[in-house]
Amino acid sequence: MPLNVILTGATGMVGEGILLEMLDDPSIAKVLMVNRRHVDLQHPKLQELVVQDFMEFLDADRYTAGLSGYDACFYCAGISSIGLDEASYTEITYDTTMTFAKALRKANPEMVFIYVSGRGTDIDGKRVWARVKGKTENGLRTTGFKAVYNFRPALMKPAKGQRNVKPLFRLVTSLYPVWALLLPGSCNTLREVALAMIRCVERGYPTSTLEVTDIRKAAHKGM
Repeated sequence: MPLNVILTGATGMVGEGILLEMLDDPSIAKVLMVNRRHVDLQHPKLQELVVQDFMEFLDADRYTAGLSGYDACFYCAGISSIGLDEASYTEITYDTTMTFAKALRKANPEMVFIYVSGRGTDIDGKRVWARVKGKTENGLRTTGFKAVYNFRPALMKPAKGQRNVKPLFRLVTSLYPVWALLLPGSCNTLREVALAMIRCVERGYPTSTLEVTDIRKAAHKGM
């Protein structure tokens, strides 16, 4: 049965790529983008909810009706920790994600929640982003969703038609076939990431944390 999915982060490279792949995939019936700002994109499958501050979801009852009826959330929103102290980065990354997740859990108790963190995520790590994203991964496991999967990709090749790709990254990923050959354990296409998310919702996956190779395996599971 086709899936109804909530997506965050559509204004970033990962979220935009996942969105474009979902719109082109027959296993997806409807996508609700939840964004901080409007995304200028129209498609029969696509709906949008603009919420400038995700901490507004603390008032979960206000949003329950609009968020109900979805099978999964693909949480792709995130920012760099560069220039931020740990407290500020925690507020943006952990507090925001957990607040949104709890509102979704109230609206969709049987939802599958997929969080994009990144390779190297480690709650005991030396880097701020790794610790905070590790804390977020662990927090999401306690929310009571039907299932939670934490995706840890590394280098990702953009999807066809993407606009939100920085020039330097576009240059780097233009050599994707070379990187994929030399460093297969570090590379995924965003097509693979999107397919892996869909397969996790449809069929599950043996582990709740998916590293680069797990993402590839999940994407091609049953194909």
